Amino acid sequence: MADNKQSSNNGNPSGKKKTPQIRFSMFWMYAVILVFLFGAYYLDDNSIKKQVKYSEFESYLTDSVISRNHGITEIIVDKRKGVATAMLSDSLARKVFHQSQYKDGGEACITTQIPELGDFSRKIDALRQQGIYTGPVDYEEGTDLSAILWTFGPVLLLVAFWFFIMKRMSGRDGSGGVFSVGKSKAQIFDKDGPVKVTFQDVAGLSEAKVEIEEIVEFLKNPQRYTNLGGKIPKGALLVGPPGTGKTLLAKAVAGEANVPFFSMSGSDFVEMFVGVGASRVRDLFQKAKEKAPCIVFIDEIDAVGRARGKNPNMGANDERENTLNQLLTEMDGFGTNSGVIILAATNRADILDKALLRAGRFDRQIYVELPELNDRVEIFKVHLKNIKIDDSVNIDLLARQTPGFSGADIANVCNEAALIAARRNKEVVQKQDFIDAVDRIIGGLEKRSKITTEEEKRAIACHEAGHATVSWFLRYANPLIKVTIVPRGRALGAAWYLPEERQITPSQAILDEMCATLGGRAAEELFLGHISTGAANDLERVTKQAYAMVVYYGMSERLPNLSYYDSTGQNYGFSKPYSDDRARMIDEEVSRIINEQYERAKSILSEHASGHNQLAEVLYSREVIFTEDVERIFGKRQWASRTDEILAAQRAADKGDKQLPPPVPVDVEATDVTADKNATGDGCGTGESEAGPAPAGRPDNSKEEK
Repeated sequence: MADNKQSSNNGNPSGKKKTPQIRFSMFWMYAVILVFLFGAYYLDDNSIKKQVKYSEFESYLTDSVISRNHGITEIIVDKRKGVATAMLSDSLARKVFHQSQYKDGGEACITTQIPELGDFSRKIDALRQQGIYTGPVDYEEGTDLSAILWTFGPVLLLVAFWFFIMKRMSGRDGSGGVFSVGKSKAQIFDKDGPVKVTFQDVAGLSEAKVEIEEIVEFLKNPQRYTNLGGKIPKGALLVGPPGTGKTLLAKAVAGEANVPFFSMSGSDFVEMFVGVGASRVRDLFQKAKEKAPCIVFIDEIDAVGRARGKNPNMGANDERENTLNQLLTEMDGFGTNSGVIILAATNRADILDKALLRAGRFDRQIYVELPELNDRVEIFKVHLKNIKIDDSVNIDLLARQTPGFSGADIANVCNEAALIAARRNKEVVQKQDFIDAVDRIIGGLEKRSKITTEEEKRAIACHEAGHATVSWFLRYANPLIKVTIVPRGRALGAAWYLPEERQITPSQAILDEMCATLGGRAAEELFLGHISTGAANDLERVTKQAYAMVVYYGMSERLPNLSYYDSTGQNYGFSKPYSDDRARMIDEEVSRIINEQYERAKSILSEHASGHNQLAEVLYSREVIFTEDVERIFGKRQWASRTDEILAAQRAADKGDKQLPPPVPVDVEATDVTADKNATGDGCGTGESEAGPAPAGRPDNSKEEK
């Protein structure tokens, strides 16, 4: 007995009996409201009714004194029940009812059972003709249901309205509400859910997939790693440019993992109410712990994970920082989140808080880069599975013509090609449809309806021919694909090049690109005798390239081996990291580099003036020229394309040939030095309508639009 008593007190150290606690329920509130409504409806009723005999009712009706005083104001006859109701005035009501029963201003009536409805109706008509009764008579087809509705209808409507409002506020109908504003909005997926994406659907990204697959494998077979003392990573951050497949990798994890998968966006934590973001973070991790092991995916985490201390409100309380603090605590705080793995994606890793990126929160940072040539081939194969194509479509050629394209861009190319083929009423999608799709995405729609004069057309042809001529005789210039003077997008003319995908860029390659870009302005000055605003975009890109050579890459003769680039993204605020004298030297070096390449372009054009003029005439007459047309005028280009060398090396590796082609000599050895390899296009348009510089991740195949 002592043991039993002792064991029974283990859960209650004080030894006192626990009194049952009464928990609050919303149904109590509903009950109180119902009682109040019924009481207000019935207890506050000023109406009074009296049942009388038919003879007494008839005497009230025929009394001349009552008639003169309009004692009976209205008669209501229920034809179905055979009941007559007479509404009484205040003077008659005081005679019929006792003083304690009736108060002035209330409703008083007397009712009686009618022996025969027809006789009663005729009697009423006779009384009205004699002028004894002049009030209204209403005959109603009354029912029990209508009486119930009139009695309880208002109360039921109020109760139903109250239930509706409370349900909306509590969010039980799935629409959210005031009481659920602090709850997490994460969607939960499992192995039987709608997400059917697997790692087989993710083309390319082989290195990123290895690390992601390892996390999934750890969840499926943890014994393989724990036997060696390993622990599962607490978090992995997917970093890369937009459209490279970060969210697609997360979908593949949701489809492959046999554990619950929580998915939400970083902006879902942000709300106008104070404390809501932190509350949602706590609710998310509470649900995740209940379903552990599981994976939590936060897309665009930079919306909530921005570095603290950079609040634009000048020190004011920032709700986003409170949310971030709660997220940091939940990920790796005093408590434990055993079995909860955090996946996140962002393309702005440079602005994330350092505490968020440390080991123990995000143990791995997986970089998802733009696809290389071989990866683009695999991506094209995935997106072409459901598209009907013929033998003219060369996937390797399409991959070469789309350098800098992300996976989303390639999917857009395939879809646009299918739309173009359908517009032309074709049964299959052909090579030309894909070429037109690439042109459409890069340069925009052709505008053959735009009116240009003969002088403008010749100026554009001269400009574009200048680009083609100069680039043909430069070693590192990008290979030419085609040139057109048909307005496209915001450009009056455009030249398509095939940008070389270099891992490191020698200084001579940047200078060659600048020289080719200045070929259009140089051709205008040499062969037209005047310059125009058509080179505005060319000059903008050249100036930025020259500035990058001096300030970022340390390629200046007067300022060698200096870089003022801030890779941390902190910038330098309102001050520059150099003096005014150094700024003047930078301006002088930028001007010197641009002037040297401009004179170099003029020298090449002067040497090949006849070929340029012939090329300009062909372009003026045909509006579009291709690589074959340039080869017929200038001969075959003496330098091989680096892309051809890569493909040859790949074919040799596939065949087991270990003898690779000799590498192209370069002037730099640092592997992290990259130039604006996309700024290789050219074009001609008005200065006011020139487009901006090429965005990162897109090939500058045209002069204006990418």
